[in-house]
Amino acid sequence: MVPTPIADYAVLGDGRTAALVSRTGSVDWLCLPHFDSQACFAALLGTPEHGRWLLTVRDATRITRRYQDDSFVLETTYETPTGTAVVVDAMPLADDRADLVRTLQVLSGTVTVEHEWVVRFGYGKIEPWVNRVRDPHGIPAIRAIAGPDALLLRGDPLPRAEDHRHRDVFELGAGPPLEFGLTWTASWDPVPARLPIGERLEATRIRWAQWARASDYEGPYRDAVVRSLLVLRLLTDARTGGIIAAPTTSLPEDFGGERNWDYRFVWLRDAALTLEALLEHGYRAEATDWRDWLLRAVAGDASDLQVMYGTDGRRELPEVELDHLPGYAGSRPVRVGNAAVDQIQLDVLGEVMTALHLARSCGLEDTPDTWALQRLLVDDLTRTWHHADRGIWEVRGEPRHFTHSKIMAWAAVDRAVRAVEEHGLTGPVERWRRVREEIHADVLEHGYDAELGTFVQYYGGTNTDAALLQMVQVGFLPPDDERFLGTLAAIRAELEVEEGLVHRYLPAETDDGLEGDEHPFLACSFWLADALARCGDVDGATRVLDRLTGLRNDLGLLSEEYDVHGERMAGNFPQALSHLALVRAVHSHDLAVERERRAARRAPVRS
Repeated sequence: MVPTPIADYAVLGDGRTAALVSRTGSVDWLCLPHFDSQACFAALLGTPEHGRWLLTVRDATRITRRYQDDSFVLETTYETPTGTAVVVDAMPLADDRADLVRTLQVLSGTVTVEHEWVVRFGYGKIEPWVNRVRDPHGIPAIRAIAGPDALLLRGDPLPRAEDHRHRDVFELGAGPPLEFGLTWTASWDPVPARLPIGERLEATRIRWAQWARASDYEGPYRDAVVRSLLVLRLLTDARTGGIIAAPTTSLPEDFGGERNWDYRFVWLRDAALTLEALLEHGYRAEATDWRDWLLRAVAGDASDLQVMYGTDGRRELPEVELDHLPGYAGSRPVRVGNAAVDQIQLDVLGEVMTALHLARSCGLEDTPDTWALQRLLVDDLTRTWHHADRGIWEVRGEPRHFTHSKIMAWAAVDRAVRAVEEHGLTGPVERWRRVREEIHADVLEHGYDAELGTFVQYYGGTNTDAALLQMVQVGFLPPDDERFLGTLAAIRAELEVEEGLVHRYLPAETDDGLEGDEHPFLACSFWLADALARCGDVDGATRVLDRLTGLRNDLGLLSEEYDVHGERMAGNFPQALSHLALVRAVHSHDLAVERERRAARRAPVRS
């Protein structure tokens, strides 16, 4: 069975969880009630037998879709030889419920509607007990229950039971829309009342659009930037402030291979970088929420800092393989949980301290607790920065002295020093300055290969790493430094597949503990555009940005990687790191354009 291309999916979300809906109207992935709950629809990683909710129009000759305004209210139009119909899907916001609502309206002629509801709890493994019930208003519904979970389907007409699923196929002519609603509850709770679907769709569209309008960006990449900011908001837990890396698990980096990971958790690194992207566009409330989340999640001994947590701040995220799922395109194992939670990654505090420094510079005041926590974390890093680690790419091979990790450790201490110097906070600044210089000198001595003219992936290595592009983002070296320019050239020569698309590293040259290969990494590709802009190569940055933004699907969404030869997205989707890197690269590009314009205005005019 050929899987639905990743790019053919849309994402819906309600600030607690998210759903993936195919171009042909199949909800193939949904975890309820939270991002990291067990999936009740898991066809994404298997077949329809593992759960899905299909509402579609048969025999369509043309399918187009869009998000209404700047929202996640999805509108899909089906054109058939006999008629045209529109399906609208959304997960309503701010009503303290876990719902997915869908409407179908025939605009002209007559169409054939297909409706199928297959509920399988436990990531597609558990077939529920299903029966017909009535809600508090007497409206007929179908209820599926297994263990702690219950799903309720309302609508008219309801599909009929058929071979362990519910199906319906019927003709429908022009008229008012049909309305269907899916609601999750705990299995012991009573059947909830129905809420008005039309009103909830409109309120959800308005709420998303109002949030988007808080950014006044109107530059040449406006659509890409605003949709990316919306994705970052969708991936933020509205209750806790935790920002997940992606709403999916085990979408492969190597089709048919083992590079499949669960990204439904809060990586401190990704969340901190997301925070920077949001801050640069004026979203300060999100910065406060995330900082408060951080304080709760990492409270305690600084040496116990983890690289990731659950959205609620929990620490235990055991990695388990789901043998009953065949995997997307046969990519196995399917994993839930993530063993990288136990890794040491020394770069993480650099991203966190850099984001918190930006928040401080944007007017977010530290509380005694938040600064005390930062001091503890930095003090611990000053004692451990010289250790080997697993690096930003979470290699499962032997620990190394990764150059990027040391650079980001420098950034963490640098931001602590600047907090004292620029914002008047208290701390052992003289000791921090000494450690900052020690790390800087160590990196220049061991992380730079003068013969090759480039920084290398790890001390003693000879290959490079696209993460090294971040050194100019954090100010380790200025962008015109010859050592950085040599590194930029080496990354392009070694890792660039075609203009703008770069691998993060070469798996064949890096002991990452895994078999197989992978595809160009989109965040690294945007880091390339960012670096070119900072170096003053505006034309080069523009070409790369144009190439990369052109890879978004028709709804403006990006996955983790891009398969150049197969012309398809790869990896978990939509990916926060890809979208935040897009936002930040455009920011650097626009600043470079403005610098170029100012320089042109200052240049003397020849007569």
